[in-house]
Amino acid sequence: MSDVFNIRSVSQLNDLLSHDKVRHPLITIIDFSKISHYGLNSSRFSSDFYSIMLKNQCQGVLKYGRQYYDFQEGTLVFIGPGQVISIEEEPKSGDSNGWGLFFHPDLLRGSSLSGKMKEYTFFSYDTNEALHLSDQEKQTLSDCISKIEQELSRNIDQHSQTLIVSNIELLLNYCTRYYHRQFITRSGKNRDLLSRFEDVLSAYFDSEVVKTKGLPSVKYCASKLNLSPNYLSDLLKKETGKNAQEHIHYQLIEEAKNRLLLSGHSVSEIAYDLGFEYPQYFSKMFKKKTGMTPAEYRNLSS
Repeated sequence: MSDVFNIRSVSQLNDLLSHDKVRHPLITIIDFSKISHYGLNSSRFSSDFYSIMLKNQCQGVLKYGRQYYDFQEGTLVFIGPGQVISIEEEPKSGDSNGWGLFFHPDLLRGSSLSGKMKEYTFFSYDTNEALHLSDQEKQTLSDCISKIEQELSRNIDQHSQTLIVSNIELLLNYCTRYYHRQFITRSGKNRDLLSRFEDVLSAYFDSEVVKTKGLPSVKYCASKLNLSPNYLSDLLKKETGKNAQEHIHYQLIEEAKNRLLLSGHSVSEIAYDLGFEYPQYFSKMFKKKTGMTPAEYRNLSS
């Protein structure tokens, strides 16, 4: 496996893509139709900045996480700093069009957006969970990009950073809206996913692995469903009002109730069998979720 090539700055990215001279040290917008060549020294690379890419035409080139990804028309991909991308097939000049917005976290220093970036969880989705845009949505985002380009084309003054960052935040807020729309339009598929998620949890609690690995994690459940943890959690939140961790806790308590009523095992034995290292933690969680201790629940229902 080749080494990961790290791109440290937007200026370095511009040089690698033989794009126009960078106009701001912390942000650049790249027109993919104007790229003359890809000067990457490795098929696997990461960057120190945020990347948002809209590709309208492109041969399949990316592998991100566990998934291969073919760009389809009107798809938007988000990549956070430090995430590793693989290029499986290098595209030729003119094969693609669209735009890429790349900005360093330092651009956001001192702004309210800096503290909000963790809320845009789609930067840690897998590429197979990309955002698919309608023509109207593409135009709205392109308008945001045009406003940023206008600011970059002006002489930098004391207002430039505020206006650029404001338009980035506007673009990200639109993307949040469009992801919620995508969750809704895929509601049938999402309901099937919820059923499979519950099956994963049931199988986990019924297996011996719970005794060796402990409580099921969101990461474990997401991997069984071929999803990223954040995408699974956001999708469930939109569909049911509960995130993935809340669903795990709900299923856990329901399983605990069954065992308290249907088995003669002690509370401590049930706690260990469900993956708790300390029975006290199990009792505390059970009371928080039900208003009763496990012993009180067993006695009340007996």
